[in-house]
This record gives sequence, C-alpha cells and structure tokens, in this order.
Amino acid sequence: MTLRRVLFLAALAMGLAGPPFAGTGQAQSTDPSFNLVNRSGQTILEAYVSPSTDTNWGVDRLGRDVVPNGQSYAIRLPAGQCVNDIRVVYQDRRAEERRNLNTCSLTDVEFRGQSTQAAPAGPGAARPPGPAVAAPGGSAQGNPSFNLVNNTGRIIREAYASLSTETNWGEDRLGADTVAIGRNYPIRLPEGPCIYDVRIVLDNNQAMERRNLNLCDITNLAFPQ
Repeated sequence: MTLRRVLFLAALAMGLAGPPFAGTGQAQSTDPSFNLVNRSGQTILEAYVSPSTDTNWGVDRLGRDVVPNGQSYAIRLPAGQCVNDIRVVYQDRRAEERRNLNTCSLTDVEFRGQSTQAAPAGPGAARPPGPAVAAPGGSAQGNPSFNLVNNTGRIIREAYASLSTETNWGEDRLGADTVAIGRNYPIRLPEGPCIYDVRIVLDNNQAMERRNLNLCDITNLAFPQ
C-alpha cells in the first residue's frame, strides 16, 4: 500500500469520526428540583413553588414537615419547567417570596427572613409585602399577595380578590380547594396595584366582604375581622 493511500484512508477515518470531543458540550439541566435552605432565624412552616406563569401557589410542598433554622429541605419538582416562584411562611406567619428563579440552574435556594426589609431588585430578590410605593398616578403599587386566615368557625368554600376599581369579583382564588377552620391559604396576586376588595363564601353560603384594603401592607387577612 502506497504512503499516499495510507494517508488518504487515515484522513477519511478521521472525517467519519468527526472532530475530537464533538457533541460533548454539557446540556442545560431541565430538573428544577432544589434544596430549600433556611437561614432566617425562624422555623419555616410552609413552602410553595409554582411556575411563574401560574396564578396560584398550589400545595404546601412541606406537607406535615417543617424546616428549622439552619436546616435544608429537598424540594422535588417534575422536570421541564425551570422558571418558578417560591413562597415560604415562617412561624410568626410572615411570608417571604422569590420570583422568576431559574431553579434548573440552582442547587440551593436560601431564605433569610427578609420579608419585612428592603431588598435589591432583580430576579431572585426578596419581594416584601410592604411598604407600598406610590405610582405616578398616585395609586399604591407593590406585592398584594396575602394569607387568607379562616377564623369564621366554618369552612371557606370560595374566595375572591379583585381590584377595588373592578366591577366584578373575577375567578374563585381557591379553585378546587377549601380553607378549613383555623387554617390559612396563600392568595397569590400579581405585583402592581394594592387596593383590593376581598370576598369569601362559607360552606353554608354565607358571604363576607372586606373593601378597599391595601393588601401590600397586609400579610395575614383574617375573616371575620
């Protein structure tokens, strides 16, 4: 076999094999699971995680568990949806949220009890429930999400929250859920205007309403007042 033929066959083999390490680039993870790390100085009683496109928080991911200060808890989520919002509720009933987190790129998500403190802007920054800030038009702006607290002695079957400027109540914020006696339920609302009306319907069809509430200054909203 001539030298030219040997070189030709070697070059052909290399061409078929492709360049060294081709196709070995690491693909971005599609697993949004993470460790919830508690650095708040308090026990975390509840934790909620939902896609940032959702309008409700869904189930408490801790179930019957809690996360003591200094401990972590593995939050397991189905693969595929990476951009999530996270909400925790502490033992003193304050809440802290983190929005628009790409949890596929995170191993640990820390909470430091900053729900009543100013926080830096940007993805992943804690977003406190207050104080609300004045918008150019004079209306308060902020995060109106709150915990609905059931002290009625009856099961809350429906809950509505709509801007005080609206003419209808909109969707039932509980969906298929209910709020048992003595329990609370996180009502998730979009950041923006703060002044809302809130209506609940009990299992005996009795309704209760609260009007013109600045929800950006409220963490827990109890019925009855």
